[in-house]
Amino acid sequence: MEIKKSLFDNLQNFFGFDNFKGEQEAIITNILQKKDTFVIMPTGGGKSICYQLPALMSEGTAIVISPLIALMKNQVDQLRAFGGTDSIAHFLNSSLNKSEIAKVKQDVLSGDTKLLYVAPESLSKQENIDFLRLIKVSFVAVDEAHCISEWGHDFRPEYRKIRQVINNLGTNIPIIALTATATPKVQQDIIKNLQMSDATLFKSSFNRANLYYEVRAKKNVVKEIIRFIKVNEGKSGIVYCLSRKKVEEIAEVLNLNGIKALPYHAGLDSKTRADTQDKFLMEEVEVIVATIAFGMGIDKPDVRYVIHHDIPKSMEGYYQETGRAGRDGGEGLCLAFYSEKDVDKLAKFMKDKPVSEREIGTQILKEVIDYAESAVCRRRQILHYFGENFNEEGCNNMCDNCRAQKTHFDATDKVATTLKMIHQLGEKFDDAHILNVLMGVETQQVVAYKQNELAEFGIGKEDGLMLWKSLLRQTLLNNYLSKDTDNYGLLKLTKAGLSFIDSPYAIRFVLNRQMEAADDDQEDVAQAGNNTMDQTLLKMLKELRKKIAKQKGLPPFVIFQDPSIEEMCIHYPVSIEELKQIHGVGSGKALKFGSPFVAMIAQYVEDNNIDRPIDLVIKSAANKSALKVSIIQNIDRHITLEDIASSKGISYEDIIREVESIVNSGTKLNLNYYIDEMIDEERQDEVYDYFRGSEIDSIDEALKELGTDDYTREEIQLMRIKFLSELGN
Repeated sequence: MEIKKSLFDNLQNFFGFDNFKGEQEAIITNILQKKDTFVIMPTGGGKSICYQLPALMSEGTAIVISPLIALMKNQVDQLRAFGGTDSIAHFLNSSLNKSEIAKVKQDVLSGDTKLLYVAPESLSKQENIDFLRLIKVSFVAVDEAHCISEWGHDFRPEYRKIRQVINNLGTNIPIIALTATATPKVQQDIIKNLQMSDATLFKSSFNRANLYYEVRAKKNVVKEIIRFIKVNEGKSGIVYCLSRKKVEEIAEVLNLNGIKALPYHAGLDSKTRADTQDKFLMEEVEVIVATIAFGMGIDKPDVRYVIHHDIPKSMEGYYQETGRAGRDGGEGLCLAFYSEKDVDKLAKFMKDKPVSEREIGTQILKEVIDYAESAVCRRRQILHYFGENFNEEGCNNMCDNCRAQKTHFDATDKVATTLKMIHQLGEKFDDAHILNVLMGVETQQVVAYKQNELAEFGIGKEDGLMLWKSLLRQTLLNNYLSKDTDNYGLLKLTKAGLSFIDSPYAIRFVLNRQMEAADDDQEDVAQAGNNTMDQTLLKMLKELRKKIAKQKGLPPFVIFQDPSIEEMCIHYPVSIEELKQIHGVGSGKALKFGSPFVAMIAQYVEDNNIDRPIDLVIKSAANKSALKVSIIQNIDRHITLEDIASSKGISYEDIIREVESIVNSGTKLNLNYYIDEMIDEERQDEVYDYFRGSEIDSIDEALKELGTDDYTREEIQLMRIKFLSELGN
């Protein structure tokens, strides 16, 4: 009873919790009894306490092997906050300098440090092994243990050396291995590699009942993401992309559209990454756009959505990344975008890898494709992948497939035929090969085995590939077949499958839905809205513009130009943030002139019960944004426009257009250093006076009025920029 009392006391003293979650108490008791322990627990289940609490209660120092520097920093900061001293927990990795490493070692040797976090690469260095042999190790915790397995989604060769290092540290050191994602195959790899066949296994259900899963075709993906985030405004979210380049682009587009977002990937320096993490935790930013490097061990319980801009490489990766939503048990929305082009890209990445690695990678990717294309309950598919059978009624409509209308088909005879054929062929082929036989495709392998002569060859043609893909997927989900992961996904009959052949019974399966084709060019962002201009509102806004212009002694076009006013009559912006999304209205313009306009539009929308389009025009010029910033900086340094154009590799006309766009959006630019060299003061005053008295800002009209003999188009254009910048911004 003493351990139990001590456990609860320490749980309250260190962490402030009154009760353990799930099997935490049994796991901690097991490790305190010096027994090897294997914990499989979903993200958000409370894995960290399973090694932190026994470490705080044990004599000596627990070594925690962790794959990510960000994860270590996050957990050490938390433990110091709980424990009250900076020496209670430390990490040892490549981010520390020599004096910092010396301080860590001093604290560990003095017995003040209860947990020492070590990266697997640092663990295997001889100098660190020699140091760790000087201390009493209470136990070793291997976090993210799936990294040991080539079948895991985040294989790290350094993890293979962990057992060897532990053997060098002393005898009878207990191990606790923990993971949130382990298929039966990965579990076997972990046990074998860490030599912990006697370990007590604690396996929690992988079901996260509060998460909603949805997969959409990758169409207008940027627009869809922005619309989704705007609908969930004020909530924290993560957007995952496969490449660093895409992370940067999406983060920039989100910011252009009034969403506070920051990029996170391994190409950023460690200080930037740490700052980004802190800003997300402190809710200074709404969204993190990241590669998979972000999120492991980040303890932000109220992430409300996780979006996959690109389909992930594996089901483990997908499960772990979506698992970062709703860790507090509240709302968690998981949205993934799927396109065959993305799958082709992932397949290309594997081309240069060794054959065995490529085969494993192909199988892992195939699971993701089947998941995305299937019309079966998403939750049931995820849990089946992790070796857990789930009744889809328990999903409670918490996935898009359970909410959608389903088309069923009688599968009894087709399942029996397929199972018999697989049995007759000796269970030596994978699902792709079986589909080729059924669809009558004469591949080299099919012909070599003379399977084009089988009675079953081509019997599936009439029903079509989609039906047979649906059938094979659900034959696996219903456990009539299993995949032999040791042998490249060969289909094997289970007891239930053999039984079905002997005595078939009526069975109905769900037909996959035809997924909408993805965009050919996913980079393009379509303009939202129906482009029908509200003529009544247009008249009202032009009157308001005229009234404000008169009050301020300015021409109306200085307030907002016609294209901007017209766009307001399509999208009905009712806040300054929404007004900033209108083309030609930057932050400066919106703040200086916007309030009466959005007030009038909001009143008009209410009075006329107008159903506004949720998605305003999406600013998609992510790469142009950097160009604009550079132009502004060069103008501030008084560089000539010709030199700026030359340095950027664009024409002089393009530079003028960019400068006009910057000024029209409300940013003030001082081009006097350039204009004064081209146009004398008297002629400048004449053009200035013309625009001050004009109702329109047309260059052609100005040239007609002022005379083409006295002025060039370029001079009028530059003076219009100067006029708008000085009076309107």
